[in-house]
Amino acid sequence: MSAETMEQTVAGERAPVGRVRLAAGRLAGSRGALTGVVVLALLFLLAFVGPYLTPWDYATPDYTALRQPPSGQHWFGTNGLGQDVFAQTVRGLQKSLVIGLLVAVLSTGLASLVGACAGYFGGWTDRVLTFLVDLMLIFPAFLVIAVISPRLRGSGWIAFVVLLAVFNWMITARVIRSMTRSLREREFVAAARFMGVAPFRIIWRHILPNVSSFLIIDATITVGGAVMSEAALSYFGFGVRPPDVSLGTLLAAGAGDAPVFPWLFYFAAGLLVLFVLAVNLVGDGLRDALDPTAAPGRRARKTANSSRRSTS
Repeated sequence: MSAETMEQTVAGERAPVGRVRLAAGRLAGSRGALTGVVVLALLFLLAFVGPYLTPWDYATPDYTALRQPPSGQHWFGTNGLGQDVFAQTVRGLQKSLVIGLLVAVLSTGLASLVGACAGYFGGWTDRVLTFLVDLMLIFPAFLVIAVISPRLRGSGWIAFVVLLAVFNWMITARVIRSMTRSLREREFVAAARFMGVAPFRIIWRHILPNVSSFLIIDATITVGGAVMSEAALSYFGFGVRPPDVSLGTLLAAGAGDAPVFPWLFYFAAGLLVLFVLAVNLVGDGLRDALDPTAAPGRRARKTANSSRRSTS
């Protein structure tokens, strides 16, 4: 028997294809999760198809309609410069969703790498990486990003995404480290190590697949948290820069006029709240579908959210 065949044999602890179908069936049976998936799909459709539904560009003003309420010509009304609020809202939603997805991918990937390496190798590698995680947890993320982001204006919003990801992975890394320390003592990992399989191949083929359910749930929560962080930072002027817009910049621009011109504020605020609620519903459904042995409910998501908020 070849080493490759033996490695696949000892990987029996990993989730079989039938488990994926079982999790999909559980997810489909959850009304809350299905509602969240439908709402997220509609929001993504609105964000990326919406700009083609209106003749107005988000930056093009209509000087004949200044602060006009919603109408057949301007569906969400106009702002003080005559810019179409619908075009700006879908553009802001698109930007916020892209930022949230990129932050989730980067931070979850970084947490997986650091946590798995620290837990698997142990020794000085574990001590150094754990010290790095603890050091990053000391810094107040919001204040650090607020100080650094104005100095990176020339780099565009990509630098903003990197900053959000850099300060958003530490709690997940600690959890992955603990899970990896438990998995490295399992028989299938010991057998792969005995066959001489490279450590990083063991991490990729045996460790990470066994923590994938947690990573999926964590990435789902991270998307919502990243969108909220982006909105908060952009609200205070530290995120997306004009002439581009995001939900945060729209909320900041319309907050002062909300009592008199509510369409400048409440459309963007409503989409932000709707997105976060949908992400939370999907996160609950994924948790129950991928971890059926745990008690159903929102306890895991609330714990993860409270831990993440404690780092900001």
